[in-house]
Amino acid sequence: MTMTSKTVLKMNYTERVAFWSSYREEQASWGAYLLNPYPELLTTWYAERLIDGSIPASKENIQSAKRHIRDLGRQGTDDFPWVFDSERAHRPIRYIEKKCKPTEGDFESFVLQPWQHFIIGSMFGWVHKDTGERRFREGLVFVGRKNGKTSLISGLSTYMLGYDGEQGANVYVLANARDQAGLLFDKAAEMVKQSPALYKKFGKPKRAAITYEFTFSKMEPRASDSRKLDGLNTHFGVFDEIHEFTNYKLINVIKKSRGTRKQPLIVYITTAGYVLEGPLMSYYEQGIDCLEHLEDDIDERTFYYIAKLDSPEEADDPTKWIKANPNICMMNFIGMVDDYVKDKKDPKEFADWITKQFNLFSDIDELSFVDMPTIKKNNKTIDLETLKGKHCVGGFDLSETEDFTAAVLEFPLNDGEVFVMQHTWIPQARYDKDQNKERIKAWEKQGDLTIIPGDYVNYEYVFEWFVEKSKLYDIIQVNYDKAKALRLNKELINYGFETEETRQGFVTLGGPMQNLKEMLLDGKVIHNNSKLFNWYLSNVKLVKDRNSNYLPTKQNKNRKIDGFAAMLNSHVKVLDLLVKPQGKAKVTFYSVSDLRNL
Repeated sequence: MTMTSKTVLKMNYTERVAFWSSYREEQASWGAYLLNPYPELLTTWYAERLIDGSIPASKENIQSAKRHIRDLGRQGTDDFPWVFDSERAHRPIRYIEKKCKPTEGDFESFVLQPWQHFIIGSMFGWVHKDTGERRFREGLVFVGRKNGKTSLISGLSTYMLGYDGEQGANVYVLANARDQAGLLFDKAAEMVKQSPALYKKFGKPKRAAITYEFTFSKMEPRASDSRKLDGLNTHFGVFDEIHEFTNYKLINVIKKSRGTRKQPLIVYITTAGYVLEGPLMSYYEQGIDCLEHLEDDIDERTFYYIAKLDSPEEADDPTKWIKANPNICMMNFIGMVDDYVKDKKDPKEFADWITKQFNLFSDIDELSFVDMPTIKKNNKTIDLETLKGKHCVGGFDLSETEDFTAAVLEFPLNDGEVFVMQHTWIPQARYDKDQNKERIKAWEKQGDLTIIPGDYVNYEYVFEWFVEKSKLYDIIQVNYDKAKALRLNKELINYGFETEETRQGFVTLGGPMQNLKEMLLDGKVIHNNSKLFNWYLSNVKLVKDRNSNYLPTKQNKNRKIDGFAAMLNSHVKVLDLLVKPQGKAKVTFYSVSDLRNL
C-alpha cells in the first residue's frame, strides 16, 4: 500500500476514506486490483510483482513466487519433467468468471484477482511434459478470513465435477464437522441454482449431492464425524478450515481413496487457528521447509500459498495487511480498521485478530504463557557432542502412571542460554486411544518420546534414563515434585544422585517461571527444534492461585505440559547457576565452570 505521512490508525474517518479511495484507484491503474476479468493469465505476472516488491507479501509467498519463476527456468528437463501450460492454467479461471455466479454480496459475476490467478494457475497449469497429468497433487491455501475462501471452494469443486474431463469424478467438500461440510455444500448448490449454465449442466441439486450424469460424476459433503467414510474414490477433495482438525482421520481417508485416479487433487483452504498440534501446523511447517529451501526441491508435488503477516508488530500498520489478506481491495477496509482500533484494547479480541485475520498462530487466551511467534523464535540448534561432560540439572514430572511422563536435563550455557534435553514416555494403552496417533509417531521418530508396553508408565523408565544420561553428562542435581515421586527419588539417591524437592507454589516457581519466559522472549532456550517440547510450551497457560499469583496449568485436559513442568523444576536450580548477586544492587553472571572454580 502507498505510504503516508500519517499512520492509518491515527487518521480520522474522513481521512481514512480518502486514503482508501486513493489507494484502490492507484492499485487499479496498474492491474494489482482488477475491476473486470483480465483476458490473459496473470500467474507469472503476479509472481514477478511479489518478487520486485510491487505487491507486498509474506516472505513465504515471495518464496512461492520465486519457486514458480525458478521452475519456469528448468521446465521440461529430465530432472524436472513438468511444464507450465498457460491454457490449462487459465481454463478454470475463465470458467469461474464466465459460468459461476456469486452467492453473496452485490456482484453479478466473479472477477478473479491476480493472487487467485497465481493459486489456480499454479495448481492447474503445471503438467507433465509427456502425459499432461497435473504436477500438484495437493495444495495449501493459507489466507485470512473473509478473503473469499467459500466462493473459491464452490467454484473449483463444480469445475472439477463437470469441466475437468474426468469420468466418474467424485468431488468432496470436506470439513471437521457435518454442519460445516453441509454449509460448504449448500453454497456450491446455491451457485449451481443461480447460474443458468451450471443448472443446465448439472440439474437441480439434491439434498446432499450434485450430480453430472453424463460422466457419472457427483459432489458430496463429508466430515470427520460423518457416519460413512468408506468406499470413497476421490478425484477432487477440498478441505475447509483444517485448523479445526485435531487428527488425520478424514484426511487419511481422502488421501488413500485417490489410488485409482490419474491426477487427483486435494486442496486445504484455511486460516490459522488454535489447534497447534493438529494437521494444519504439520502442513504449515512442511510448507515453510519447502519454501525456505527451494534448491533442495522438497515436496515438488505440493503447492503452497501462505499469506500472513511477517510479525505481530505489522498488525499496527494496515498498509501491511495485504500480506495476510490478498483480497484486501474487495474487503470493507474502513470497517476493518475501525474494528481493529476498538478490539485491540481487549486482549482476547486482539489475539483473535492476530490469528484469524493476520494468520499468525496464537492462543486466544490472554494468559497464555508464551505465544507461537515466541516459541518459534527459540529455534537454535547445537551439536550434542559438545555437551558431553557438561554440567546440567535434571527434572521430572510423573503422571498418574497411565498418561504422559517427562524428564529433562537443562544445561546452563556460557552465553546465558540454556539447552533443554527432554524425553517423554506414554503407555501403549494411552497411545491406542489418542486421537492424533500420527503426531505421537512423529515425536517418537524424532527421538523425543517412547511408547512403552502395557497400561502405565513405570518409574523405572525415568530412573534408567537418568542413569544412562549420567554416563554422558555431569548431572549435578535432580529436582522433583514429591507428589508421586517418593519411590523414584529414593532410587535416585541410592544410585548416587543428589536430589532436591521443588515445592509447587508461587514462592518457589514464580521467579524461575518469569525468568524462563524472559529467556523464551529473547530466544535463549535451545532444544534443537523439538516439536514435542514446542507443543508442551504452547499448551501452558497461567491461572491465579488463592493469593492472586499466577501459576502454570494446561490449556485443557488434552494439551499436556509435562515436559514444561519438568523443566520448570530444573530451572529453579539452573537460575541460581546463571545469576549470582554480589553486594548491593549489582548482578554478576557466571558460567557453571566459573562457579565450580570459586
